[in-house]
Amino acid sequence: MFKKSTLLVSFVLLCFQLCLAQNDVKNNPPKPMREFRAAWIATVANINWPSKPGLSTAEQQQEAIALLDLLKKLNFNAAILQIRPQADALYKSDLEPWSYFLTGEQGKAPEPYYDPLQFWVEAAHDRGLELHVWLNPYRAHHTSGGEESATSIVKSRPELVVKLKDGQYWMDPSKKEVQDHSAAVVRDIVKRYDIDGVHFDDYFYPYDSYNGGADFPDDQSWTAYQQGGGKLSRGDWRRESVNTFIERIYKEIKAEKKYVKFGISPFGIWRPGYPESIEGYDQYDKLYADAKLWLNKGWIDYFSPQLYWKVNDIPHSLPVLLGWWQSENTKGRHLWPGMNVGLGGDDKNVDEVINQIMITRGMLPNSKGALHWSIAGLVKHEKLRQGLVDGPYKKEAIVPASEWLDKKAPDMPIVTVAPKDSLWQIKWNHPEKSDVFRWIVYYKYGDKWNYRIMNRNDSSLDVLVAISKSANIKDKLLLTAFGVTAVDRTGNESEFHEYLIGQGN
Repeated sequence: MFKKSTLLVSFVLLCFQLCLAQNDVKNNPPKPMREFRAAWIATVANINWPSKPGLSTAEQQQEAIALLDLLKKLNFNAAILQIRPQADALYKSDLEPWSYFLTGEQGKAPEPYYDPLQFWVEAAHDRGLELHVWLNPYRAHHTSGGEESATSIVKSRPELVVKLKDGQYWMDPSKKEVQDHSAAVVRDIVKRYDIDGVHFDDYFYPYDSYNGGADFPDDQSWTAYQQGGGKLSRGDWRRESVNTFIERIYKEIKAEKKYVKFGISPFGIWRPGYPESIEGYDQYDKLYADAKLWLNKGWIDYFSPQLYWKVNDIPHSLPVLLGWWQSENTKGRHLWPGMNVGLGGDDKNVDEVINQIMITRGMLPNSKGALHWSIAGLVKHEKLRQGLVDGPYKKEAIVPASEWLDKKAPDMPIVTVAPKDSLWQIKWNHPEKSDVFRWIVYYKYGDKWNYRIMNRNDSSLDVLVAISKSANIKDKLLLTAFGVTAVDRTGNESEFHEYLIGQGN
């Protein structure tokens, strides 16, 4: 003899089979939050990953998965992984040697062999995270980078590098051969790996402190420029070299894969006095980085000035600087500031991070987002993690669309649904599945909509049918409607269609 609750569920399922219908009238379910949420993962000096050189393949992979799982748990949607810290490679490259920070010996591959970047890309995408590769375009050797191998650019192309007083080697940005080499590295990565972005940080010409306060040692290049009839000042000549390279990288990335975003995270202050209350380091005059120009010209898809200062730090205030950078965002690119989550894990600093996120949302409502330096702060501070998931990152978010790259939305998924025990199992597919990066499943309990963001390999979601103690049939089925949309690599979402479920009354 069947139990009464079983009969009720069977009756509801029968009603569903008879009453399911596509509703052509949009009911406007709430759209998912659109916000870029990323963390930097540094490999130079083994800051974040791997924890030390020479770990086994299994240990490296376990550490990588732990970091990606953490980001997933905190409802982040992107990771910025450093893969070229010193003209080397944390991936298989025919252009540069394997990184010392990976294996403890420059030029030595992991044992047993695997391709770390391929591993990171697949693991990130399986968790619904974008994977952006972070490259240092000019640094040739870091003081923590071990002994240079014969294939290091320091030894194989010594005419392209100079030695700084702190022991680092730096490529000369003015040399065409340097620009050609670094551009070839970027093209190779974009062509061979299924990445979502290419990222540069604030290292262009090096900080003068790296050379004991002395000027960058490029006398040979400068003399050759002058003898060739060059008329620019030395500072303008250096800035022009970097500007030419930045514009070239943007165009070459788009020629290979248009959807791969190019992002730069420059020093947070362009020049002291911009705006009036701002004091501090002059990247225009010291790093020869005219970051304002790159933003003005739209040579980037997202711009992440390193605003590592607190809100009430008057000479370097985060909202004051962010407002100025936004006034220079004449092409309407993504402006996702870099924020410091390494301030500490006490209540005061957690409040500071959350307040910065909320201020950014209010100032940049059309394309919200932030990059957090670095993932170490998230790993270390439990109060910070809890504050994020209880607060601004409580709900999952989709990366904002980059409409200047592509405005065409993907086709609607093919959706089916079937009873499964006391659940509905919603299934979906797509004729061009390779175009889809995420799925959004909308579902309605009674008159309240909610959503789940699903990963690229997901194809179904089991939705609960709630049985109450009441004998009233119409109270048994809480799920009243649902829909599924597809989101492509540039953030475009397919059209939403609502499917109704009959209530049996």
